[in-house]
Amino acid sequence: MAPDKVLLVTGGGRGIGAATARLAAQGGWAVAVNYAANSLAADEVVRAIRAGGGTAISVQADVADEAQVLKMFAHVDSKLGRLTGLVNNAGVVDRAQPVAEQSVARWRRMFDINVIGSMICAREAVRRMGTAHGGAGGSIVNLSSAAARLGSPNEYVDYAAAKAAIDAFTIGLAKEVAPQGIRVNAVRPGLIETEIHASGGRPNRVEELKAGVPMGRGGTADEVAQLIVWLLSDAASYTTMSLIDVSGAR
Repeated sequence: MAPDKVLLVTGGGRGIGAATARLAAQGGWAVAVNYAANSLAADEVVRAIRAGGGTAISVQADVADEAQVLKMFAHVDSKLGRLTGLVNNAGVVDRAQPVAEQSVARWRRMFDINVIGSMICAREAVRRMGTAHGGAGGSIVNLSSAAARLGSPNEYVDYAAAKAAIDAFTIGLAKEVAPQGIRVNAVRPGLIETEIHASGGRPNRVEELKAGVPMGRGGTADEVAQLIVWLLSDAASYTTMSLIDVSGAR
């Protein structure tokens, strides 16, 4: 019998995505752990979930590539059944630079993955969850960022702009699909201790900036995952179109 709670987590091999996949599995979700290139990390998350008695698969796709995303969703359909949850977590930053030094190639990558990738995945999720498409409803959680309201000057204004686009997409899509039983929310993490900082060339970024956080520390991936999994759950049944900060008051 196919599980009744089927979740896809993009960028699920590391950081917030991995923490979300593990926590959701503990809550009874069958989880598809997406990765773009690092199959070992995704497989490790799947192994940990299965070792705990849960159901999980890993599935490759670069979310910015529509053909790969369509193939990924078809794979999830066949292996786990009809999707009822999506966490749009896959995303990239780049090294800190003022806008005057940034290239169009950098901007295209930033928007292709962080914005268009999330939109393609959300579209495919709606086509499976929506009552107009024969679904039973569901929940989509988009990963935005506190950067969307801070602007990230002299670091990555392009990343902040991409995440602001996610906020607007969340609001519009939530209104559009609410009649079809689908809730859409966004989580906006602040300074979180994950590997994304190293990918932008600043592995010690949390340590450097934590003094500017009123709570005096960076957050953990698990602290963000707790909110994401709540938003996916029936406990959040009337919560949609929300943009929720997990930022220690930063």
